[in-house]
Amino acid sequence: MSTLPTEFERTDIGEIQIAPEVIEVIAGLATIEVKGVAGMSGGFAGGIAELLGRKNLSRGVKVEVGQREAAVDVSVIVHYGHRLPEVAAEIQRNVKRSIETMTGLTVVEVNVQIHDVHLETTEKSRSEEVEFSQRVK
Repeated sequence: MSTLPTEFERTDIGEIQIAPEVIEVIAGLATIEVKGVAGMSGGFAGGIAELLGRKNLSRGVKVEVGQREAAVDVSVIVHYGHRLPEVAAEIQRNVKRSIETMTGLTVVEVNVQIHDVHLETTEKSRSEEVEFSQRVK
């Protein structure tokens, strides 16, 4: 991933540049909007997962940006009970649509890696976990 701004367009009065980090944030936001996505995953190398509600919107997103095209990889955690292929396909559509609409770039591919399935825990089981962890100290 390049950390330098990508030259995107020249106008009469100057250049327009879109940093790859901006596209990562757009892709991250578009991903977490999809029903069934529990959070983003840093991948096997990162090893750290973030459930929704955290600040780092580009975690689990990698982009490659050229003059007019972009390719995106997203790593996600999906809620248990959702059909994985359907969630992944919706992520692909939403990421592509969001990036193309906001930047004018053509998205040539959106690769989705599902790294985990998140099980919903009830309030009762959460309180039991807290009690157990306090007793075990």
